[in-house]
Amino acid sequence: MKSGLYLLFAILFEVCGSTMLNLSNGFTDLWPSLGSIISFIASFACLGLALNGIPLSTAYAIWSGLGTALTACIGIILFGETIGTLKIIALAFIVIGVVVLNQSHDYDDDEKTAQKVVLDPH
Repeated sequence: MKSGLYLLFAILFEVCGSTMLNLSNGFTDLWPSLGSIISFIASFACLGLALNGIPLSTAYAIWSGLGTALTACIGIILFGETIGTLKIIALAFIVIGVVVLNQSHDYDDDEKTAQKVVLDPH
């Protein structure tokens, strides 16, 4: 549970950092530039803390996938970026991939538990 919250904060900080990066105009505006740097540092710190309870492959896939999808949505909503059918399909695949990855992680844990019971009945 705690690791999941750290991962959520890592995603939110990453999206904030990416948004501030766009607002910084190539690091020429001070406050958005500082906001971007601080947000990315906070994101990596939270991601590191999330790794205490979530495997690296799962945490990184969720962090990057949902961060990408949310950042794309921010671009569309706040910055008027265009959205078309292909972009919607691509974002849906990202979200579906994260869901499938999470389901496969649960399956791997169940499989390991089943193997342990078969190999060591005690």
